[in-house]
Amino acid sequence: MSYLYALLIGVTAGSRTFTPPAVVSWAARYQWLHLSGTPLAFLGAPATPFAFTLLAIGELIYDKLPSTPSRKAPTGFAARIVSGAFCGAALSLPGGSAFGGVIAGAIGAIAGTLSFSELRLRLAKAFGGRDLPAALIEDACAIAAAVWVVAAAR
Repeated sequence: MSYLYALLIGVTAGSRTFTPPAVVSWAARYQWLHLSGTPLAFLGAPATPFAFTLLAIGELIYDKLPSTPSRKAPTGFAARIVSGAFCGAALSLPGGSAFGGVIAGAIGAIAGTLSFSELRLRLAKAFGGRDLPAALIEDACAIAAAVWVVAAAR
């Protein structure tokens, strides 16, 4: 089951790179995820959730700028894959193998990046070519999905 959650958190990383690590970090901080004594124990450190939350907020703002590159550009795509793999490992580690979680999270991030790109394009078209309402809907979905996946994995 942990690999399914790793895949799903990866899909969420395909939408927003820093939202899943922020949610995972808060879960580790409040012991929803038991990462103590693992290489990812730093996620539960007092400052880590705040750092990831600031990065997530910055990304939510940056995403709305007209100069923001496509999520499918190599740098953004790679960052989403790394985020999905990282969060997938965190969700899989307490139950066993982090390696399977890395793979599932990375696959989920690839699928999520491509799917959410298409969804956002279609939503923007539905809003008469306006991207902001589509972006805000995507933000809400990414936050809700990340929270749901981590809560379900707990």
